[in-house]
Amino acid sequence: MPIAEEASLRERRSKPWWLGLALAIMGALWLNGARGIASTTNYIGLGPAAIVLAIGLGLVVLGILLILQALRGDFRAVDDEAEAPPSRAAFMLALAGVAIPLLTMRWLGFPLTAMLAFALVTHGFGSRRTALDLAIGFVLGAAAWCGFSRLGISLGGFLPLLG
Repeated sequence: MPIAEEASLRERRSKPWWLGLALAIMGALWLNGARGIASTTNYIGLGPAAIVLAIGLGLVVLGILLILQALRGDFRAVDDEAEAPPSRAAFMLALAGVAIPLLTMRWLGFPLTAMLAFALVTHGFGSRRTALDLAIGFVLGAAAWCGFSRLGISLGGFLPLLG
């Protein structure tokens, strides 16, 4: 095999366009699966198939974008992080962030629990801006609490410690 053909073949193999194709096919399967779900709507106007349709459409769009990125040569694997050893401390912090709602939701309330969980998980992923993470977690938790309250879904008191 001539050197130019071998280099061309190696270059095509290094562009994982097939990954985008696999993602687009997975999205098409989700879209096809959504067709089998009843299209009844509930009180907010969305039926049970809406989330499945949104995920399927998102997967198809992301698959197409990944194919285009791979064909342009912009797609690169991240080898540096894959070879880094896992951090037990970071894993334990993220695990604590996931577990803390089980322990504190009832007596701290949703916004404070979300604040603590968000800060622990972001610290586990390497963030060292604890005050900012706590503030963002509280804002997200308060927004989620207000949103669910408007839908009539109770997540408990806003700040049960205050009464």
